[in-house]
Amino acid sequence: MVKASNISWREGACHCGAVCFAVSLPDDIVASECNCSICAKTGFLHLIVPKDRFDLRTGEESLTDYRFNTGTARHLFCKTCGVKAFYVPRSNPDGWSVNLRCLNAEDFKSITIEPFDGQNWEANADALVHLA
Repeated sequence: MVKASNISWREGACHCGAVCFAVSLPDDIVASECNCSICAKTGFLHLIVPKDRFDLRTGEESLTDYRFNTGTARHLFCKTCGVKAFYVPRSNPDGWSVNLRCLNAEDFKSITIEPFDGQNWEANADALVHLA
């Protein structure tokens, strides 16, 4: 019998600390490493969660929005340090994708990183891991 992983709120931030958030995640997580143009260039590691499992604590006024291609994804960057700690993904416009790199790895029991072929997004979107 496999014991279910505990779910608790984990705190994260951009590099300068102007944008702080919390996200409800299990102790054992699987993140997606996408090879699309923006994720590959920024090193984003995706943890996709429903809207009710994300809380922006401070810094909404410090965020700037960038959109491209279909305009569905809302890429949010800190105006001060330029870090994208989270965004609204095209695959889940009613939720959030949190950057694992903006959380403390020590807060998790285990972390698995799986590759995702975002260069061929339309053919692979159903394979994204959503932490529901």
